[in-house]
Amino acid sequence: MKRLATVALTALAPISWGSTYAVATELLPPDRPLFTGVMRALPAGLMLIAVARILPKGAWWWKSLVLGALNIGAFFPLLFLAAYRLPGGVAAVLGSLGPLAVIGLAGPLLGEKASTKSLLAAIVGAFGVSMVVLKAGAALDLVGVLAGIASAASMAAGTVMTKRWGRPEGVGPLALTGWQLTAGGLLLLPVAALVEGAPPALDGKAFLGYGYMMLINTGIAYWLWFRGIGRLTATSVTLLGPLSPLTAAAIGWAALGQALSPVQVAGMAIAFAATLVGQLPARTRKARTRAPLEPFTIAEQNDRNISMDLVNGQVRR
Repeated sequence: MKRLATVALTALAPISWGSTYAVATELLPPDRPLFTGVMRALPAGLMLIAVARILPKGAWWWKSLVLGALNIGAFFPLLFLAAYRLPGGVAAVLGSLGPLAVIGLAGPLLGEKASTKSLLAAIVGAFGVSMVVLKAGAALDLVGVLAGIASAASMAAGTVMTKRWGRPEGVGPLALTGWQLTAGGLLLLPVAALVEGAPPALDGKAFLGYGYMMLINTGIAYWLWFRGIGRLTATSVTLLGPLSPLTAAAIGWAALGQALSPVQVAGMAIAFAATLVGQLPARTRKARTRAPLEPFTIAEQNDRNISMDLVNGQVRR
């Protein structure tokens, strides 16, 4: 029951990330993905650090920088580059390959054996997502494809290294999340300024959208994600990833009036089923051991023979 609650809470992170597209298109200024990344990560990270009131010490300064770069600072620009260079469906499918990358890295870095169940769940989940988001005749762009693969690899490496390094003694997931978001936001800040220029003018809708993105979509969501990484296997956590594009499709249908074809509905069912299968605990078989048989002594053999004769209604004379 405790594991089920942890899985359910961790799943809220990718479900929240699935709302990013709807919020960005309906509330935020257009064509400012890097500025949006900064507004998501940096204020949320500083807020969590202020709540936790703990700063990194020693090696955790550079570890936080590495994790922040992998999970935020490199992941966001690569993801946005893929989204701009590729049709949304292709970018989403490339992102859904992340669980396979985590499974591949978790073996050598974490000692987590890749089970057949996990591999099948990752492959079937990616296939289901492709049925939901991929459209016929989608054009491919080499730079976009490479950016999509690199973004999935960056997030996968960040997930595995977060699990490998754990947390310093006495530090909770709230502080660790704050360190990573702050580091990632600081890395994004000069890139956003260089590429997109000065911040755009913000109206009430934008403040509402950025407030949601900072607090719910990033601060709480990443806290739940890193909390889950600390309590579950890296493979189990990453197999929750398909919930993000599935949520985006569901919101598009329910709130934005986007139609879902039968193929898309079937893909949603397949990807969701694969996600559930990926969370099933592995079965452990306990080997039955028998004590080695020792030869009877002469006296024990005689007693055994007499007992057998009595059972058979005979008395040996």
